[in-house]
Amino acid sequence: MARVTEPVTAQSTTAQSTTESTAADPSHRATPISLVTGANRGIGLEVARRLGLLGHTVLLGARAPEAAESAARDLRAAGLDAHPVHLDVTDVAGVRHAAAEVERRFGGLDTLVNNAAITYDTWQRATDADLAVVVEASETNLYGPWRTVQAFLPLLRRSAHPRIVNVSSEAASLTNMGGGTPAYTISKVGLNALTRMLAAELRPDRILVNAICPGWVATDMGGPGGRPVEAGAAGITWAATLPDTGPTGGFFRDTHPLPW
Repeated sequence: MARVTEPVTAQSTTAQSTTESTAADPSHRATPISLVTGANRGIGLEVARRLGLLGHTVLLGARAPEAAESAARDLRAAGLDAHPVHLDVTDVAGVRHAAAEVERRFGGLDTLVNNAAITYDTWQRATDADLAVVVEASETNLYGPWRTVQAFLPLLRRSAHPRIVNVSSEAASLTNMGGGTPAYTISKVGLNALTRMLAAELRPDRILVNAICPGWVATDMGGPGGRPVEAGAAGITWAATLPDTGPTGGFFRDTHPLPW
């Protein structure tokens, strides 16, 4: 497999002839191409690693180009086909530029994992929440995946087996919802609603769209005490590699349905 270290950005100009020779015809791609946002650490990095082990070409999205490059370099050192992507999901123009670069270099996309998220606001309650914090969280956790799907949808439509995975949380389950973490919870409720709408609208395109709760995982956001990152990433990887007969418009944890 080709190893490409050029970050995927709007400013990238160096041609990758080996990759681009097959990019024009997605049907000739030897391996699936999967993009994971927020993939420079934690769950996102582990999902990228697992997809790489399954033979995918993995594109690691991160806000900082150097973070994306470092993560991709580590996966390449392990023998995986990994490429950095400069992708800030809150930057409208930047997301569009990243999609254009992925199209130029790879010709399409098979799997999009919307993993990037911020602000697990345990210090807040809905009754007195700082709404600026809620807006900021929604910009990344809801509008970020939304604009990323819109930008990459033309590429996904070219795939023979397209998948969209939205990394959500059981905190967004209306059935079991309590108080606390209002910014995070509201943004993930919106993401679940988006999942349902996209699944319905993209069914004719054969694009499977599901929301996945990784559970409480010991990451920078989740803090200590959670389960291993590998456990949280397993269900996301499952949704990213579903067969064509798999579910769409569902909410799952560890492959089991969760109540909305």
